[in-house]
Amino acid sequence: MKLLSVSNVGKSFGGVRANDSVSFDLDEGELLALIGPNGAGKSTLFNMINGQLRADAGSILFRGQELIGLKPREIWALGVGRTFQVAQPFNSMTAIQNVQVALMSRDRRIFNFWRRGTDYGHDEAMELLGRVSLEDQWNKPCSHMAYGDVKRLELAVALVHKPRLLLMDEPTAGMAPHERNELMALTKRLVVENRLSVLFTEHSMDVIFAYSDRVVVLARGRLIAEGTPAEMRVDPKVQEVYLGAGNTFAESLG
Repeated sequence: MKLLSVSNVGKSFGGVRANDSVSFDLDEGELLALIGPNGAGKSTLFNMINGQLRADAGSILFRGQELIGLKPREIWALGVGRTFQVAQPFNSMTAIQNVQVALMSRDRRIFNFWRRGTDYGHDEAMELLGRVSLEDQWNKPCSHMAYGDVKRLELAVALVHKPRLLLMDEPTAGMAPHERNELMALTKRLVVENRLSVLFTEHSMDVIFAYSDRVVVLARGRLIAEGTPAEMRVDPKVQEVYLGAGNTFAESLG
């Protein structure tokens, strides 16, 4: 079943076409990578799916419902979560307190936080921390956590409202190779266990080849190729784009 359908989506900023008639589908339980050189239009497309930008043309259907025109909070309530390239937890709070704040926001209890907020949703928060293997760090301030653990905490926060679709913007940015593999292996496990679907952008081709089910490739705002990681590795259009970009993608594609 198609969970997300992006059809002929376009977005311009002045005379610049950031996205030009982009179309693709995302299946339930699929981990789909969205890649492209810098300036390809990946972030613009992400922000339109998330409701932070409004598309000029086309349609974005989530479980059959049009997302264009909805606010980010409304899209979130439908079951679309998001993580960001730079994790932004409450550094002065502990891991469990960060999850509890997210639970309060979900339940619209945020203004009661300072009234015994540390008791709110304790068991559910611990269960979420356990799902990302952070239960042993529940009481550690985020400022004292390793960056890879902070990214896993961000994932736990994103899972608070039980999303069906998770948008992950460069989830492994700034991480060491072993941290990248641990985070993406965890994400893959959550996809399988929860029939969660993931659309993610990524610059590390080792992550793309190891963990994605399919790949969508953008260049200059247009979709130029899509298929399995193995197919994208040998696709002449993809090779041309990345060889011309002169970045580490070209080395990984070779």
